[in-house]
Amino acid sequence: MNDERPGAAARDERPGAAVRDERPRAGPVREVPGDREAQVLERIERARHRKARVREEYINLSHGAGGKATHNLIEAVFMEAFRNPLLEPLEDGATVNGLAFSTDSFVVTPLFFPGGNIGDLAVNGTVNDLAMCGARPRHLSAGFILEEGFPIADLRRIAESMATAAERAGVNIVTGDTKVVQRGKGDGCYINTTGIGVLDRDATLSVSAARPGDVVIVSGPIGEHGITIMLARGELDIEADLTSDTAPLSELTGPLLDACPDGRVRFLRDATRGGVATILNEMAEASKVSVVLEENAIPVRTAVRGACELLGIDPLYVACEGRMVAVVAEPAADAALAALRSHPLGAEAAVIGRVGADPPGLVLLRTAFGGTRIVDVLVGDPLPRIC
Repeated sequence: MNDERPGAAARDERPGAAVRDERPRAGPVREVPGDREAQVLERIERARHRKARVREEYINLSHGAGGKATHNLIEAVFMEAFRNPLLEPLEDGATVNGLAFSTDSFVVTPLFFPGGNIGDLAVNGTVNDLAMCGARPRHLSAGFILEEGFPIADLRRIAESMATAAERAGVNIVTGDTKVVQRGKGDGCYINTTGIGVLDRDATLSVSAARPGDVVIVSGPIGEHGITIMLARGELDIEADLTSDTAPLSELTGPLLDACPDGRVRFLRDATRGGVATILNEMAEASKVSVVLEENAIPVRTAVRGACELLGIDPLYVACEGRMVAVVAEPAADAALAALRSHPLGAEAAVIGRVGADPPGLVLLRTAFGGTRIVDVLVGDPLPRIC
């Protein structure tokens, strides 16, 4: 006899018959949107805190792009070998006994491009790294690796542009080195520059100093250098009236720091490899804060935006060589913008976002369509050999 109680299993009384459960079944479990978001953020956080490992057996171009592969290489190889308190912050330069010290190598191709060449790029690059430490750049070294067969006339042009750039930046090239490698082994010319600057302002800048409520400022339109280099290679059938933005940012940092004293400037970084997105991810991770960018507020020239759309590249990841990101306390935002806009290099400076508390370690973008997406660290290398 069947049990007639509601929800009871129906029973077939024939010998050996299986029990058929006709009780109401629960529907599929639906994730609450907030729970799903929390799970995604938790996975990202776990991934970021795993010990860095280099999985590749050989170096590839992404290891020089400034993104995840570069970070893993630095952490797993160089930090393991060289770790010390001055290196661990991984800033643009080290600050020691009132001095800032930085070094950089330049392998850009082509060597000559609209708006500059490898020579002024090498000077400006190291000057800018010193400036991002809050220092006044003073002296540079210059090391050249030249390929057999490289034209002396081209070397003269490079040296002359370096002299002009050094004079503009107020630095002297005081020592150097020259090496020559066999034909086919050096791609023409590589340059290394090392610089020393004086820390004569009361400013403590750090990638870990950002606080909720701070504002994020960019000193001008982004992405011009990287796209200029890509188009100068002649590999793409794209024409655009673009020149590199290479310039000495020390002309901006002095007025900015003077206008915003007493620690109101938290962090400075020139947006080179990996672009603005990678810089802000590094800051969000180190400061344990979030960053929310406003897409409509980010200055991008029409030609850069168009080229990026054709190439499938986000301008936030494209390198600049004369633009910086500044994070300043909210009450100092107007003074910071006024200081930057008072100089031609910062005439188009803009507030592009704000620092928040949650979710820590992430950069988010409010899109022009009203949505929000995560802006992660650069993974590959869409534009190799740009500096």
